[in-house]
Amino acid sequence: MSEHDADQPEVARVAADLIRFDTTNFGGGRSRGEREAAEYVGAYLEGLGLDTDYYEPIDRRTNVCARVPGRNPDKPALVLHGHLDVVPAVAEDWSVDPFAGEIRDGILWGRGAVDMKDMDAMILTAVADVLRAGEQPERDIVVTFFADEENGGVEGSALVVRDRPEWFAGATEAISEVGGYSITVDDRRAYLLQVGEKALLWIKLVARGRAGHGSALHPDNAVTALAEAVAALGRTRWPIRLTETTTQLLAGLADLTGDDAGDPDLLAQRAGAASGFLRSTLRTTTNPTGLTAGYKHNVIPDRAEALVDVRVLPGTEEAALADIRRIVGPGIEIEIVHQDIGLEVPFAGDLVDAMVGQLARHDPGVPVIPYLMGGGTDNKALASLGISGYGFAPLRLPSDLDFTGMFHGVDERVPVDALEFGRRVLADLIRTY
Repeated sequence: MSEHDADQPEVARVAADLIRFDTTNFGGGRSRGEREAAEYVGAYLEGLGLDTDYYEPIDRRTNVCARVPGRNPDKPALVLHGHLDVVPAVAEDWSVDPFAGEIRDGILWGRGAVDMKDMDAMILTAVADVLRAGEQPERDIVVTFFADEENGGVEGSALVVRDRPEWFAGATEAISEVGGYSITVDDRRAYLLQVGEKALLWIKLVARGRAGHGSALHPDNAVTALAEAVAALGRTRWPIRLTETTTQLLAGLADLTGDDAGDPDLLAQRAGAASGFLRSTLRTTTNPTGLTAGYKHNVIPDRAEALVDVRVLPGTEEAALADIRRIVGPGIEIEIVHQDIGLEVPFAGDLVDAMVGQLARHDPGVPVIPYLMGGGTDNKALASLGISGYGFAPLRLPSDLDFTGMFHGVDERVPVDALEFGRRVLADLIRTY
C-alpha cells in the first residue's frame, strides 16, 4: 500500500485490500472470479459478529450476504450492496500497477478505486463503526456483495434474486454506487444523488456478404456494409428527451449557475469534468465497442460483426430499437446480446430526505441535485423484488479530479479523505434512518 500502511484509515486499507484481488470480468462469462474477494468480505463481516451466507451458482462467481439486526424490526429493511468484479485493466497503459492498491500523496490508486471497491470498503467500515460502538442501525441492514455486475449481473445479481430472494426479505429500498459524489459547477460544489438509471441494450450488428479473393472486384463485401452501419449509428446525434429526473437536474444546475435551462447541453457543460456524464443522461447513446471480421489479409469474409453499447431512457427501448433498425438499414441483422430495464424513482421520501440530510450535516450549505445515471447497477435486479434503488456512495471530491472520467478508465484513483467522508456519512445514515 505504501505511505505507512498502519497510518492509513481502515476504509483505505480495506479498499486497497479489495483492489489487490484481481476480480477482472472480461464479459460473456469470462472472468477471474470474485471468490477470494467475497471470502475476504465475508471474513470481515464475521469479525463483526455477523452470520454470512455465500451463493456461488457458477464456479468462482461468488456472492455474499449478511443481515445486521436493527433496533426497529417493524421498519422495512435497507439493502447496502456493492459488486466485487472490475473491468479489465491494461497494465502498460497505467502509471501504477492497477492491482497493487497503492497510496500516493493521500490518493488510493487501482482498478476498482472508483468502480466500486471504494464503496465496498465504505459500506464495510460504516457497518463496523456502528457495531463496534455497541450500537444498532435503526432498521435491519442487508449487506450484500454481488458478482458479475460489469457483465450486467447475468451470473451475479440476476441469479441471486432468482435463487436467494430470502436474503432481501422485508427490504423495500437499496443504496449502491454512482451517486452521492460531489461535482464542481462554476467553482461551486454540489452533490449528485442518483435516482434513476438508463435502460441497457447490448446489441450485435451482423453483416453478411459473399466470401472471395481480396484482389477481386467485389461489391458484396460484409466488412464494407458493417463499417457503413457502424459509422452511421456511432455518428447519430440523438435528440434530447427529458424525464422528470433530468428536468430536476437541469433546474438544479440553473440555480447554481444563474442560467436558464433553454439549452440543456450548454447547461450540463457548466458541470466541468462531470459534463460528459450528465449530457449522456439527456438522450439515447449508441457507442460501438467492438469489431470482428476476417481471418486472412487476402480473403474477403462472408460475415462481419460489431458490438454496440446502447443506453436509452426508461420506457423508450422499443422506440430506440426501431430507430436503430432504420439507421443501420435493412441489410444489417440486429441481435440483442443482453437487455435490462431502466429505472426512475422520485427525488422524494424519507430515505431521500435522510441522504440529503446527512450530506448537509457533513458538508453544510452544499446543494444536492438528483440525476439519472447513464449506466446501470445491480439495483436493476433488486427492482424485480420491488426494491427501490438509489446511488449514494458519498464522496467529497476536489474540484480538479475528473472522477466520472475514471469509471472504466485508466489510472482510477480516489482521495483517502473522500473515503473517510463517505464512511462517516454512511455510518450516520444507517444509525438514524
